[in-house]
Amino acid sequence: MAHGAVKHDYHLVNPSPWPVLASIALFAMAVGGVGYMKGLFGIPEGSLWSLAPGFVMLLYVLVGWWGDVIKEGREGDHTPVVSITLRYGMVLFIASEVMFFVAWFWAFFEMTIFHEARAGGTFDQELYEPLAAWAQWPPMQVDGQRVETFDPFHLPLINTLVLLLSGTTVTWAHHALQQDDRKGAIWGLVCTVALGIFFTGLQALEYSHAHFTYDGSLYGSGFFMATGFHGAHVVIGTIFLAVCLLRLIAGGMSANKHLGFEFAAWYWHFVDVVWLFLFAFVYVAPRLVLGA
Repeated sequence: MAHGAVKHDYHLVNPSPWPVLASIALFAMAVGGVGYMKGLFGIPEGSLWSLAPGFVMLLYVLVGWWGDVIKEGREGDHTPVVSITLRYGMVLFIASEVMFFVAWFWAFFEMTIFHEARAGGTFDQELYEPLAAWAQWPPMQVDGQRVETFDPFHLPLINTLVLLLSGTTVTWAHHALQQDDRKGAIWGLVCTVALGIFFTGLQALEYSHAHFTYDGSLYGSGFFMATGFHGAHVVIGTIFLAVCLLRLIAGGMSANKHLGFEFAAWYWHFVDVVWLFLFAFVYVAPRLVLGA
């Protein structure tokens, strides 16, 4: 073995500017967000352009950082031991995302069951009946009118079917790649990316037909925060899969080396499962089970 050659299975990364640049980009986005909401730092209130510098810089960092990771994988730095640690990292990342949505569901159920107390009304623990509280959900809007929820078996059901279908196509692509069927893997990924874009379009169409607003009721704020963040994750997952598709077309993945695609598939299945919970409790439950 040559002097100075690596004698272990671990990858010691080279000095990188990306962590520092990512911190600066996030700080710039935070400052822009404060300016957008409050009109501070010489930024006009309500100006979305205040978010642009930090956002563009963050995109640059992400492209450069992940590009370096892909390059390291091509150069053989992702040994079996390193691949295991990368898998652990992705599992922990998805676990953190699960807890993120747990927080929104917790808030949604909290508002559902205790909405009278949270809205400033009286609360008698002895007379309190959770099922009765559910039956009065969603509560009145600011104008005193009952919230008109979406028909869960219209656009929401179509979106559910779209996401479930995308889960089958990404699995098709994964199994095809494992069998070294590049053509099948490419077509499976093309279908998955197309279905992800279709879902996002239907979600935007649904929002345009909403009969309630974010600040009009507790249901409205919970609905738009939960489904909106899920929609953002769908967009991120679609981009993730699209990058994998481009790498696959360029020959950057094989049956024995496609860790990035596995991570994208895991993330996409996570997005699917979250939507099933949203569909059941945010769409179906208030409209049918709870008599709204």
